[in-house]
Amino acid sequence: MNIIEDLYYTESHEWVRVEGDTATVGITDFAQHELGDIVFVELPEVGMKVDAGEPCGSIEAVKAVEDMISPLSGKIVERNTDLEDSPDLMNKSPYEDGWLIKIRMSDKDELDNLLSAVEYKKAIPE
Repeated sequence: MNIIEDLYYTESHEWVRVEGDTATVGITDFAQHELGDIVFVELPEVGMKVDAGEPCGSIEAVKAVEDMISPLSGKIVERNTDLEDSPDLMNKSPYEDGWLIKIRMSDKDELDNLLSAVEYKKAIPE
């Protein structure tokens, strides 16, 4: 399982990469593996406000449909429109091409509620 050291993680298997006041969010390698072939994704609109811990979209795979949970509060500033035609990018490249959204964070202190790579490794089954 690929877990990148310098990212933040959630117990619901999202990852977060922080650059300034913007957080890029995607699903982890573990999540895409568990879901199987991803066939559709519903992303929040640019400009929408999201709250940490609340659903803000959905990911549909052959096996299941899962809510996408926002790891942080803020405003959506970008969404990965490549996923509309190629949702399988989340399977092929979950940490690069398969990112989901970018959030302008309203409260950077919420990062303290996320898991480090070491903590996330302990939270997922071997």
